[in-house]
Amino acid sequence: MYAVIKTGGKQYKVAAGEKIKVEQIAADVGQEIVIDQVLAVGDGSQIKVGTPLVSGATVTATVLAHGRHDKVRIFKLRRRKHYQKRQGHRQNYTELQIGAIAG
Repeated sequence: MYAVIKTGGKQYKVAAGEKIKVEQIAADVGQEIVIDQVLAVGDGSQIKVGTPLVSGATVTATVLAHGRHDKVRIFKLRRRKHYQKRQGHRQNYTELQIGAIAG
C-alpha cells in the first residue's frame, strides 16, 4: 500500500517502512506525527484519488532526526562589469520513518 502526501509545499509518494527527508517539521525526535494531507491512496491495482484530499485518510510517521542538507553554492557574475557575488545555502530537513497508512 502506498500514499501520496503533501507536506512542506512538496508531494511525496510513500509506503510503510520507508525513510524520507521532508521540509523541517516542528516536532521532537521520537515523536509520532499524523499527516492528514493525503492526495491519493493506492493498493496494487486500485487507487483512490482525492479532490483534492482523500477524506479520512492519514499517514502516521515517526521523527527520526533533524538536520541540514549539503550546501548549495550560488555564484553570480556580470561579465565585464567587475561584479561577482558568492553565496551559500543549507536547507533544514526532518527525517521521517513512515508507519501505517490508513485510508
